[in-house]
Amino acid sequence: MNALDGPMVGRFAPSPTGAMHLGNARTALLAWLHTRAHGGRHILRFEDLDTGRVRNWAYDTTRRDLEWLGLDWDAEYLQSGRLELYAETLARLDTYPCTCTRKEIAAAIQASAGAPHGEEAVYPGICRSGTDLDRPAAQRWRVPDERVCVSDGLTGETICQHLCSEVGDFVLQRNDGVFAYHLAVVVDDADMGVTDILRGTDLWTATPRQVALQQALGFPTPRYQHVPLMTDFRGERLAKRDGAPPVMALREAGELPGKVLSELARSLGWLPFKDVPDEISASDLIPLWRELPIFTQ
Repeated sequence: MNALDGPMVGRFAPSPTGAMHLGNARTALLAWLHTRAHGGRHILRFEDLDTGRVRNWAYDTTRRDLEWLGLDWDAEYLQSGRLELYAETLARLDTYPCTCTRKEIAAAIQASAGAPHGEEAVYPGICRSGTDLDRPAAQRWRVPDERVCVSDGLTGETICQHLCSEVGDFVLQRNDGVFAYHLAVVVDDADMGVTDILRGTDLWTATPRQVALQQALGFPTPRYQHVPLMTDFRGERLAKRDGAPPVMALREAGELPGKVLSELARSLGWLPFKDVPDEISASDLIPLWRELPIFTQ
């Protein structure tokens, strides 16, 4: 099933774990442009399930940063207020309790001569037949024995994964009760009617498992576009933990938002964005987005 009919609904889904840095801001800008260029409805969704990492001040700071850049939204949601919906959806899936620690999983993989050694450690199914250990258990999804393929609307690239051999049964609820990212975003996107997901390339390889969940639950599959991550002068990904400059600091220092938007657009190196003036508004970038091949896909 594909969510191709009806009005477009896009979203920006930050985690309120700190101040929004420029890499986040560029993704927010591109997601907003894609939605607004199609005359769609845009959602701001705070992914705040991991309460131990959430900073309460980050919600309002993110809102202020987006408003300062001229990026508005039509509805706002907090994942922390949607726990009952995640629990109801989890109950519809074939899951099993798993008490394995990361150390135990790593040891089991090393002990298996036939274990795959790709970029991602594959859960070897230790608890598939049950567990007798008396300790908190996570809930793992018994993934279907099938190959899932997804195409990217921006790059045209297709990724295929055989979930059993390349991913393994993955966690949908942690042993501390926190619902996993993959479950929450799939539930939210379906419930909110999201048709287009524009996000960073760091989530590209996770897309097949999210599509598999959508298929298992009878949810529509949105269109996916994955944009390059913003890097520093060393070519390394900008991230909060590495001290990437926060938008808040620029805003409070009196920087002009139009100059920041210009730099964010130019940083992609895409025509016609690379030729924008030194100062530009978000709305003035919409016609330029419509000139990109992605707009017609």
